[in-house]
Amino acid sequence: MTSIAGGPCAAVIGLGSMGIGMAQSLQRAGFTVSGYDVSPAAVARFAESGGVVGSTPAQAASGADCVVSVVVNAAQTEAVLFGPDGCADSLPQGAVFVSSATMAPEAARGLAARLERTGRLYLDAPMSGGAGRAADGSLTMMASGSVAAFERAQPALDAMTGTLHRLGDAAGLGSAFKMVNQLLAGVHIAAACEAIAFAARQGLDLARVYEVITQSAGNSWMFENRVPHVLAGDYRPKSAVSIFTKDLGIVMDMARDLRFPVPVAGAALQMYLMTAAAGMAQDDDASVARLYAQIAGLTLPAET
Repeated sequence: MTSIAGGPCAAVIGLGSMGIGMAQSLQRAGFTVSGYDVSPAAVARFAESGGVVGSTPAQAASGADCVVSVVVNAAQTEAVLFGPDGCADSLPQGAVFVSSATMAPEAARGLAARLERTGRLYLDAPMSGGAGRAADGSLTMMASGSVAAFERAQPALDAMTGTLHRLGDAAGLGSAFKMVNQLLAGVHIAAACEAIAFAARQGLDLARVYEVITQSAGNSWMFENRVPHVLAGDYRPKSAVSIFTKDLGIVMDMARDLRFPVPVAGAALQMYLMTAAAGMAQDDDASVARLYAQIAGLTLPAET
């Protein structure tokens, strides 16, 4: 891809709620941005914002200085790079591939080694912050990779992040830090849902429970963020249950390999699996509260 204005070029593969915001942040920073997604609706939304649409990952990445991959997992990342329409061969020599998928550190190391053998760079850069922070360019990224990869990606990282943690010179470290974050996030959401359902079982005013707990020692960022979804009866997915069946599953796999016990994370994973099995896999992760309500015969605020 060649920029009409002669400025920097970037590609974003995966234009969902996170990727579209990241693409728009790059556009505001002066990048010419191409993009690809399997969803026609996502592609149309990207085109409406002035993006250049690629028909494949390879076409979207052609000529880009930096490719930001915002897909779900290691398997999708591998397909974006090395699948039949993958972008590894269409990237210029020395271009950087920024992988923001959540995956096991071993998977990140393997993908990095495979790409770097072709003369391209790989930055392991999972993120945290949600769609709102993606849209305003204030994401937190946990990144690791070579000095050259950071240097090549820095203008794009500046456009997309509010906080960038440089965690080392080898891929895999960023993913390891992200899995610590996901362990905590998954446990805290499950605990918040359990607590608000426990309050409902006692017949408490849930709005007052929220008011009191958010001003007390038992508060957490996830309680403060997710319980309003329950109070509003709004389970449209800002972060789906399926994200945590995946991510806590990775935590369990890692823990087994490390021979390290994670019983609290294991219990939380079971709650997400039960919520998914009850038909709520693609609903907001606050739906764990709905599962508690179903089990206990509780009435939560009506769904909107």
